Amino acid sequence: MCLSVPAKIESIEKDMAVCSVGGATYRASLLMLDIDDLKIGDFVLLHTGFAIQKISKEDAEETLKLFDEFEDFNEILDEEERISGRRIV
Repeated sequence: MCLSVPAKIESIEKDMAVCSVGGATYRASLLMLDIDDLKIGDFVLLHTGFAIQKISKEDAEETLKLFDEFEDFNEILDEEERISGRRIV
């Protein structure tokens, strides 16, 4: 399964950007997008070091919210597994 992550463009230099996700920063190639259509503050989907699609701030925030909900759910499952002493599949 492949996963792309919403990230905010913090800086742009030629065909590369520094993007932030959850406090971490990543360098991302912009070669798959129309660079002239991108600016600092825009959101993109990152996949394996490439910005693959520009997305709205609202879509980015909703996706990141879902990631947080998955993390919360996973923590609940981990706690149930710890208490029961068996693995939950």
